[in-house]
Amino acid sequence: MRTRTTMIALAGVLALTALTACANDASSGSGSASDAGAAPGAGKDATKVKIMVGGLDKVIYLPAMLSQRLGYFAAEGLDVTLMTEPAGVDATTALVSGDVQGAVGFYDHTLDLQTKHKSVESVVQFAQAPGEVEVVSKKAAGDITSARDFKGKRLGVTGLGSSTDFLTKYLAVHNGLQVSDFTPIAAGAGQTFIAAMQQGSIQAGMTTDPTVAQILDKGIGKVLYDMRTPEGSRKALGGLYPSSSLYMNTDWVNGHKDTVQKLANAFVKTLRWMSTHSPAEIAAKMPADYAQGGAKLYEESIRSTLPMFTADGVMPADGPATVENVLKAFNPNLKDATVDLEKTYTTQFVKNVE
Repeated sequence: MRTRTTMIALAGVLALTALTACANDASSGSGSASDAGAAPGAGKDATKVKIMVGGLDKVIYLPAMLSQRLGYFAAEGLDVTLMTEPAGVDATTALVSGDVQGAVGFYDHTLDLQTKHKSVESVVQFAQAPGEVEVVSKKAAGDITSARDFKGKRLGVTGLGSSTDFLTKYLAVHNGLQVSDFTPIAAGAGQTFIAAMQQGSIQAGMTTDPTVAQILDKGIGKVLYDMRTPEGSRKALGGLYPSSSLYMNTDWVNGHKDTVQKLANAFVKTLRWMSTHSPAEIAAKMPADYAQGGAKLYEESIRSTLPMFTADGVMPADGPATVENVLKAFNPNLKDATVDLEKTYTTQFVKNVE
């Protein structure tokens, strides 16, 4: 009983810390291009759009802020406000509630939402691999050598119901366990995740760069599963796993096609720019406070994650089926449901980009 009480208290502290970090991030890392201070502002007649990102400083969602910094939103006549939450599931909540017009998070949420009678679709697919890494703390490295060893362990995820939660559950089930065999802990990302690992609150966890780079640099943990590349995605999940994307409510897309096309133009141009520039050049465009572990470490985190990104924003042909297979392995809402994958994404806008 005492252990259970301690775990509940710990989860509360971590959640509070994550919310505090989110508030700090939102005040310093979001806003219009003029707020970011690196791109010309949009004109007074620009179309206003609010986008919630599941962690603006995460490298997996880098195209959001980079589009702002390169001035591509303003060039399309858009006044985009970028907002931030600690996890993609929180960005999804903001989208469904109508607080924002778009969300940058994992594509897999569109399938989950369809089973809940919500029509949401990816309109620009940033990535073809998760960009996630399962890291094991140095203290637990001898006890956890694969997902088969997750049983009885406390595993960090960004948030309950997040894509890191989804992928952790899949790895466990795929390796012969039940989702009830381990305890997921909402550890956020960045310093809250690192602190949880240092203090032994979690023995392992799933996170992204730049958090991964800091953990390895500090010698706090080691990599167990690396899904930052297409090859890593295929090895861990059985195929390409389209992840970070711009997704929007289908009704809003159908009613604002001109605005959606402008967003697609900006994001695809950003993805093309990323594919022809070095990690150092990309890092130089980003806000200085995103490099919490130092400029060189931030550059390295971008280098490690770059292989996950598409260069054209197009959904990988076999990607949606892989995502469906992964989610159905553990999600009771999806297991027996019929998902219309064609309604979870569109390539209409990205294929129109010149």
